[in-house]
Amino acid sequence: MQGFLNFYKPQGMSSHDCVGAVRRLSGIKKVGHGGTLDPLAEGVLPIAVGRATRLLPYLPEGKAYRAVIRFGLTTTTDDLEGEILTQQAANRLTAEDIAACLPEFQGTIDQVPPAFSAIQVQGQRLYDLARKGRVVTPPSRVVTIHQLTVQHWQPGEQPELTLDVDCGPGTYIRSIARDLGDRLGTGATLAHLTRTRSGGFDSSHSLTLETVTDLLGKQTLELVNPAIALEHLPAIALPAELALRWQQGQKFPPTMVIPPSTPYRVLNESDGTFLGIAQLEEREEGPILKAKMVL
Repeated sequence: MQGFLNFYKPQGMSSHDCVGAVRRLSGIKKVGHGGTLDPLAEGVLPIAVGRATRLLPYLPEGKAYRAVIRFGLTTTTDDLEGEILTQQAANRLTAEDIAACLPEFQGTIDQVPPAFSAIQVQGQRLYDLARKGRVVTPPSRVVTIHQLTVQHWQPGEQPELTLDVDCGPGTYIRSIARDLGDRLGTGATLAHLTRTRSGGFDSSHSLTLETVTDLLGKQTLELVNPAIALEHLPAIALPAELALRWQQGQKFPPTMVIPPSTPYRVLNESDGTFLGIAQLEEREEGPILKAKMVL
């Protein structure tokens, strides 16, 4: 049993909890996930089972979220899980105010992650340091936010914005909420978060824990084939003899002219079977096809 599971993480469970549940239900020890989702958040959590865990780094990088941002409130964690730092009326804020400053948060920007996050500083995770009372300001990082789309505006004393976020890896939606509140002078925190796309998987096809439990009990759970999950990568088809040599770790010139470095799906030419991931290395004697990961 190997492949990917488009899992829908519920609120209240950590990503590690979800992996443990799948491991327990399937009886398979080798299970991993493709990107941490905060316990208060819900949505797509790509899970790999069996040898497919080795393919997690090769899933598509883009992510998408639907966030509810509450203005007039700031917390220690930049979401509703933390202690309240400030609270004020923000009823003068309008949807037009929001729309005017959203372009500042799009594109390639510098972003400071939340003080409570899984980022490591001096070998320790920030949330561990923060819980010990040692709040460390994390270094800023460069992230890419492709698009911000307003879905709904709820006016009031502490108005709420529902915002769709299409972004690259490493982006913290809690930081967007915090920084947007700072920019508008009201403060803001993340009130709810749903991840709608991750690793090439979409929430519309995600399976809940209850569904996974039921399908495993009936022995009818079908995992996503790695060949499908990695279709975004260019492919190299090898004749059976070369395919066997490649799987055994032998290096040889590619059978076609292809760009170097980019990871490639390696397929068996005769039947299209997915064999693993290769990379092209430039050598003095010419390019060499090297195995990065053999399934």
